[in-house]
Amino acid sequence: MRFLKSILVFLFIALPVAAFAADKKATTIDELAKMYDVSSCKACHEKIYDEWSKSLHAKSLVGTPRTMATIKSAITDGMMKEWGKSGVKKVEDIKVEHMLSCLKCHLPQINDATDAVAQQIAKAALDLDDDTLIKLNINCLVCHNTQALIHKWVDGEPEKGVIYGNKEGEHGDKAYAKLKKSPIIKESILCGQCHGLGPNFDLPNPTQCATLYGSYLHSYIPSGGSETCQDCHMKKGGSGHIMPAYRDPLKAKNAVTVDVSAKGYYFLPKAGDSVPTAYVTVKMTNNAGHRIPDG
Repeated sequence: MRFLKSILVFLFIALPVAAFAADKKATTIDELAKMYDVSSCKACHEKIYDEWSKSLHAKSLVGTPRTMATIKSAITDGMMKEWGKSGVKKVEDIKVEHMLSCLKCHLPQINDATDAVAQQIAKAALDLDDDTLIKLNINCLVCHNTQALIHKWVDGEPEKGVIYGNKEGEHGDKAYAKLKKSPIIKESILCGQCHGLGPNFDLPNPTQCATLYGSYLHSYIPSGGSETCQDCHMKKGGSGHIMPAYRDPLKAKNAVTVDVSAKGYYFLPKAGDSVPTAYVTVKMTNNAGHRIPDG
């Protein structure tokens, strides 16, 4: 039944919601970072926290840092130029809705912030200020609360003060005192919310830079694949919450790899020839359950 839901969910995936109904929206980057502070998680989950801190999720606005540069170009080349009816001429014109083209996935908690925070993020991106942008990220609360429930008519909305995982019971944290089961925490559709299916038609200006889940769902699964995103990116090689991608140094221990072989032929010029000629044959084999590269 859950598999059927996973197949059908693209019909009604909504914008990410806040981890809780905030009493007051954040007006600064520091306020939003504090609202989603997960430093207390380290006391009980030190290994997981350390793995996460080394992952791209821990710097979701900075990335490789291709991400930060792409957010910058979305502002300068998109909002301020090509998207002529966006109403954005300068940073002060930017609103949360404008930044959702990128932040819908890279920072879903932006929905708990005012337009002032969107402008601060935009300015930091334009300045390539990674020291500021790294304060905000995809962290424990995003996966274990905000995005932990998808089928809202079945499972409801994520509750305030709840951490969603594999168990029910008490949780040793004052702000998040309860544990509840998430039916999707081990399913690829959890990842598919951001590593998506295609253009986000729920946005005013449809965009989607990540389509891994669509590739996985429509190619890998029909071809007989059965492993989840978590199987390859977390379990294999024991990489845990680092969740390496194919460019990550840990890829040698992980199944998500691309094999590249090259064979070159060259011809030495004879007397009178002006340009030597070289031929190179390159073969790339994708061992992942989806297209590469992508986000």
